[in-house]
Amino acid sequence: MTRVFIARVLTVAAFLVAVPLAAAEPAKGDPKAGRALVYTCGGCHGVAGYVNAYPNYRVPKIVGQNYDYLVAALTGYKKGDRAHPTMRAQGESLSEQDIINIASYLSSITP
Repeated sequence: MTRVFIARVLTVAAFLVAVPLAAAEPAKGDPKAGRALVYTCGGCHGVAGYVNAYPNYRVPKIVGQNYDYLVAALTGYKKGDRAHPTMRAQGESLSEQDIINIASYLSSITP
């Protein structure tokens, strides 16, 4: 075997290994764009110990939350699969890209 042939085989092998690994990583959004969209979130989610008036429960902290969870939750509110009037209104106002950007920003913060 020639060196050129071996180099080509190794290049193809490296490519075949790298492509599935890159495809397995979910597309993350733009954290800077997400930061610009979360200005209203802190009113409830940024207050330590805040209890929502209706329905009555502690408002979860979203800073540092898992990316996939944030995307699923916001998408659920957008589609009406999650029932919370305020969050549904927030979700309905967001595009899919907005949701990805918000999740990217919030999940990148260390609480």
